[in-house]
Amino acid sequence: MLSAKAKRNISRIIPFGIIWFVFGMIYFVTETAATDGIVQRPTVAIEIDLKIFIFGTMANTILGLFVGAAEVLYLNRIFAKKSLTRKILYKTLFYTIIMFVIIVIAYPIATSMELNIHILDKIVWNKLSLFLTSFTFLSTVFQLAGQLGISLFYAEISEHIGQGKLINFFTGKYHSPKVEKRIFMFLDMKSSTTIAEKLGHIKYFELLSEYYFDLSEAIIKYSGEIYQYIGDEIVVSWKYKEGIENNNCIKCFFAMKESLNKRADWYNNNFGQVPTFKAGFHFGEVTAGEIGVLKKEIIFTGDVLNSTARIQGLCNQYKVDLLISGDLIKSLNLDSEFQIKSLGKNKLRGKIENIELYTILLYQLLGR
Repeated sequence: MLSAKAKRNISRIIPFGIIWFVFGMIYFVTETAATDGIVQRPTVAIEIDLKIFIFGTMANTILGLFVGAAEVLYLNRIFAKKSLTRKILYKTLFYTIIMFVIIVIAYPIATSMELNIHILDKIVWNKLSLFLTSFTFLSTVFQLAGQLGISLFYAEISEHIGQGKLINFFTGKYHSPKVEKRIFMFLDMKSSTTIAEKLGHIKYFELLSEYYFDLSEAIIKYSGEIYQYIGDEIVVSWKYKEGIENNNCIKCFFAMKESLNKRADWYNNNFGQVPTFKAGFHFGEVTAGEIGVLKKEIIFTGDVLNSTARIQGLCNQYKVDLLISGDLIKSLNLDSEFQIKSLGKNKLRGKIENIELYTILLYQLLGR
């Protein structure tokens, strides 16, 4: 069974293949239409029949999937902390080399298919030599550069607003308001004001950037979605079934703690301290929908958001890092890995009924 991270990566790579498939189809259809009926073709041009069309489209799609895999699995991680200018420069150099290699491989294959001769035949390689110095080669480069530009533009937009939100905008899923059951975690950095005063604005921002980066892996691994960044606070959301499955929402919290602990020495060396956090959990129904005129956003509204924020706000009062509503505890299957403790009932500000709160005293990741 695929992990949540693997599923997320696949869902991010597939759109690249779709983009390259669609634009490859457009290119080959346009090329066929433009050369239809021309008796004297350029010597480097390959006559596009059904066999060549299928091969070209498949090769183009595979190339798109390769670009997507390189972006998602490799380049995004390497260039995550680089400036946009350096990111563009390095990626351009990388893809220029890759595209040239792909053309040198694909063109001889297509030529051997067209002429029905062996790929090692001298005619094939003479034609490749002529192709690489022709206007047709330049046209091919522009076509591939266009597809690359569109797919990278998609990648940047997806990275900035979130792939899930981007797909929802395209599909119009939340164009009309929808009621959903969701789990929320409000996570707040401890002593953030003191840390900010000690480090100064720039250094504190650098700390926040690293802090968010380290927490993101756990969110991906346990099927969470970042709903909002609010200063030093993160609001993470799960669809109800995904959140309770395998206790994902709670395990995410402890995986975040572990991520920061693993880099404790690095944080101490660079910032003189290790950031820590506290969090509150609750679930309930929310209304989800698009809102805004000058800037569109998909937002959640509902009492569960206010309640979760207030639960998180009680962590200091109870001197714990984690508070979970009794309703959510009853929905989870917290087995021998977890040692839970009831903290009694508490009346949340603005609520009529008392809500029972729990914390987890001990968590052991069995079989690690």
